[in-house]
Amino acid sequence: MRLRKEKTKRMKNLRTRGRSIPEISSLCGVSKSTVSRYVKNVKILPRYYQRWHERKNASRIISDRKLADASARASYLIQDLSNRDLIITASLLYWAEGAKRDLSFSNTNPEMIRIFVYIVNNILGVKKEDLRVSLRLYEDLDEKTCLRFWSKITGINLNKKTSINLLYGKKKGKLEYGMCRIRVKKGGDLLKYFFAIVKRICDFTSPRSLTDKTEAS
Repeated sequence: MRLRKEKTKRMKNLRTRGRSIPEISSLCGVSKSTVSRYVKNVKILPRYYQRWHERKNASRIISDRKLADASARASYLIQDLSNRDLIITASLLYWAEGAKRDLSFSNTNPEMIRIFVYIVNNILGVKKEDLRVSLRLYEDLDEKTCLRFWSKITGINLNKKTSINLLYGKKKGKLEYGMCRIRVKKGGDLLKYFFAIVKRICDFTSPRSLTDKTEAS
């Protein structure tokens, strides 16, 4: 939806006076993304630049403080991970990104791939020779570079014999190493185990289960 000229003019005027995007968003009652779109090429007047610079630094300091606080809370919450924790993690990762008919897990995020391979190999006992790796790459990506990258992530030696599905066109901002797919050979039993764990989690968090717990207490 297009904004009225009066509102866009006000946003731009506020920007020239050194107002930050969150400030303009609050004052004009529009989203920060909308503000950013309308003021991205607006220059701040020299006499207001110092104010904008100070506010920008203040926002960064607040953001850094919140990130440090979140990191401290996470460290306090997760001081160790049991095998149980890791198996639940793998099950939820698979629920989100895995196939339904065979045990294959695909993602462009190297950390997700690394964690999944680590858990199925080290915790669930799947041998690396029973893991099949395939890649999906855009044609403008360098195959050797991608093979080296995913070899390092998975700990599996990938070479020119690795299955690669080439996509026509350019990557257009997607991960520069493409998508990696991990398939577990004869993984039917493990697939059932993952989905059984997910079902248990769903059962524990269902409305009926929560009601029963409340009544029991």
